[in-house]
Amino acid sequence: MRELRRVIIWSVAGATTLLVGTLALSWQLMINMPGVSHRGPLPPLTNAQRELASELKTHVTHLASEVGKRSIYHPKELAAAALYLKTELESYGYEVKDHSFPTKGAGTPNLEATLPGTHATLASEIIVIGAHYDTTQRSPGADDNASGCAGVLALAKRFAGKPQARTIRFVLFPNEELPTGGTPEMGSWIYAEKCKSAGDRIVAMLALEMLGYYSDQPNSQKYPPPLSALYPSTGNFIAFVSRFDDRALVKRCVGAFREAAAFPSEGAALPSVIRDIGRSDHASFWRMGYPALMVTDTANFRNPHYHKATDTPDTLDYERMARVVEGLDRVVVSLAKQ
Repeated sequence: MRELRRVIIWSVAGATTLLVGTLALSWQLMINMPGVSHRGPLPPLTNAQRELASELKTHVTHLASEVGKRSIYHPKELAAAALYLKTELESYGYEVKDHSFPTKGAGTPNLEATLPGTHATLASEIIVIGAHYDTTQRSPGADDNASGCAGVLALAKRFAGKPQARTIRFVLFPNEELPTGGTPEMGSWIYAEKCKSAGDRIVAMLALEMLGYYSDQPNSQKYPPPLSALYPSTGNFIAFVSRFDDRALVKRCVGAFREAAAFPSEGAALPSVIRDIGRSDHASFWRMGYPALMVTDTANFRNPHYHKATDTPDTLDYERMARVVEGLDRVVVSLAKQ
């Protein structure tokens, strides 16, 4: 009997050790990222970064101040935002495809600008850089998501006339916010479904979801449980977030960003049960089986103006945003090369 008890104790201890080891390995796969996140003071801004900051501010100000609230509840403003984005992309030399679809009786466009790839075989593989241009009913949406749109425009401008091995698409979506968000009326849902039907080989999708709000104040950063013990409590970083299945994409993007940008960054490839990881257009691409992630300042977990009338252009930090977009430029180069 004593021997049996000893065997049971050893078995339980062994199983516990195995479980703890498995959980530790899983957490390492989810949160352990390549490279080292920048710490300490940021280096002085370059002239190029200053120019980029000004460019980003111009886009955000136009969308959030001159156009304002833009949604199915404000269809004229939503159309004005789409026209501005289309005109900007065309001014960089792109032919912009207007994939309009009906929402509440009005045509609503997904806007697509394509930089064809140059490699004999890799050109058929597609990188999508996207953002939604609609807002909630009551918010002018400077951070959510004029900042993401500004990032897409800035990247499209910098890649114009500079084709890479893989094809790059710059896509702007409507209807990410409620009541259409998370439904088949969502712009990115319709676009991703159309890509799947067409047999498009999308190898990476990056959703730029709120890029402009940063804080150096202690405890300015919150998280959904149980992540607060694993990440910084100061909201001065940019985050790359996806599901566990796309951890290779997250790690590649974080590694490329850290290699190029002297700016704090964090990455996470988490279980889908943490629902906050799917709160943007990248989730539409997951539904179609495409690898995708969200690049974000973490929205309501940091920005006190989230979905409020106070989400205005003056609350954003365009100099830090410029550093992030410059780093994302290098990420896209990494994803699109041979």
